Amino acid sequence: MKQIEVQIMGQSYLLGCPEGGEPQLREAVERVDAAMCKIRDAGKVKARDRIAVLASLNLAFDLVQREATAAEPAPQPEAAKAVEATPDASAEDEHAAQLIQRLDQALTGDGHLL
Repeated sequence: MKQIEVQIMGQSYLLGCPEGGEPQLREAVERVDAAMCKIRDAGKVKARDRIAVLASLNLAFDLVQREATAAEPAPQPEAAKAVEATPDASAEDEHAAQLIQRLDQALTGDGHLL
């Protein structure tokens, strides 16, 4: 597993990254950074740990909403209903959940959120 250095809200982090996963990890970092900077720039929350928790909750809420929407069966024509398959979680949502878990592990490895 290779390591990449990233910046989140101006602070550097060294993250483990599986081969071939760098583009997805960088995208996840960009989303986390954007979410945290948006909260910081709103000016109501100053503490980095509170900003991180709020950003994590916002991102997790978005993921839960996407999963719920993906789980809702789309209306199907009568002929197609007879051959329904069990919908699997989309690969994108599963990958996003894995990235969030990896980021969580990387950010909490030293016992501090940030």
